[in-house]
Amino acid sequence: AGYACASILLLGETHMDLNAVTDHIRNAVGDNSGLGKTVKLDLGDVGKIFIDGASVPNSVTNEDKPADATVSMKWDDFVALSEGKLDPMMAFMQGKLKIAGDMMIAQKLAPLLKR
Repeated sequence: AGYACASILLLGETHMDLNAVTDHIRNAVGDNSGLGKTVKLDLGDVGKIFIDGASVPNSVTNEDKPADATVSMKWDDFVALSEGKLDPMMAFMQGKLKIAGDMMIAQKLAPLLKR
């Protein structure tokens, strides 16, 4: 099982929107991601992606609910991260990626944000 896949955001198209990313994450997470917790991606004005890896089956929505970990970043930085143009550790150190809550869950999420 593991983390469902290390390539959550294999989005080859040049234009991504929140619905496309949410659908892609939903398909990649599947019924059991192995995450075991909840994670919220806060993408500012663009919206939120809530990954419920604690329930069975897992679910991915655009609800703004409390989560075990919240990863906050601007949409453009999120796109750059998913395309491999922005290193997650550098983004964190530069303040482009902020994590609130369970850091270990956020680290499990990192492979899911790469191409």
